[in-house]
Amino acid sequence: MSFVELLLQAALLGGLYTLVALGQSLMFGVMRLTNTAHGDFIILAAFGGIAGLMLFGTSGAATLAVGIALLPVAFAFGWGLQRYVLNGTLGKDPLPSLVVTFGLSIVIQNLLLELFSADPRSIETGGFNTQSVALGETLAVGALPLVILVLAVAATAGLQWLFASTALGRSFRAVSDDREIAELMGLHAGKVYALATGIAFVLVAVAGVLQAMRTTVSPADGPLLLLFAFEAVIIGGMGSFWGTLAGGMLLGLAQQIGFRLDPGWGIWFGHLVFLAVLVLRPQGLFPKTR
Repeated sequence: MSFVELLLQAALLGGLYTLVALGQSLMFGVMRLTNTAHGDFIILAAFGGIAGLMLFGTSGAATLAVGIALLPVAFAFGWGLQRYVLNGTLGKDPLPSLVVTFGLSIVIQNLLLELFSADPRSIETGGFNTQSVALGETLAVGALPLVILVLAVAATAGLQWLFASTALGRSFRAVSDDREIAELMGLHAGKVYALATGIAFVLVAVAGVLQAMRTTVSPADGPLLLLFAFEAVIIGGMGSFWGTLAGGMLLGLAQQIGFRLDPGWGIWFGHLVFLAVLVLRPQGLFPKTR
């Protein structure tokens, strides 16, 4: 494997980790809420896509239609979850939100086991997940991983634009900086939090569907995806979207280097980089600035 190919594969893997982590980064950046069920919600979205295709067929058009239909459902689910469940756990003590989301994680895993069994499943792509795009005479990349990378960069840029250049983004920043003052200025923090969570769950749905298109998923995969999301967010800097992208890329690079040295070392190398960042720069490489 050449150095260029190593960097390219790292970027493609990092794009997936970025999509997995962006929803977590958004929720923490706005609400300071650590969602320990984040990975399980991604798997829930993946199985939602699988269930939709079981009903409407496995054609390319059906896959696209089901994926698009999941987005408003995910937004409504996230909005309702935050508005009526998670808002009551917010405060200076992080324990209530940790306990509630941990409970949701257990419920989701067992619900999926009951409905779909423990068998791994995937979303049929009509061969798209095996297609490649030629980059020169000797180099080619997978079409689906390339789409995932483009979506990851676009989602990161979109979130950054939303926060920096829109009234909604200013509302997000206001309640994140000081909820009490923001409410005195007329904002309803609970509704702002619900909107942020709805957007985060749209990203969760995109990540879940693409994960199921890229590989197989099972009800027990959520905790591993949660770990990758945490590592990408913390490496990049909590609440920083470009930092999350950088963290995902660095995590992907570390894993690819590990895989190159030994097939069993890839995930371990990623954990080592995560621990090194925690020790040397606990605020992350690109922490959120006020």
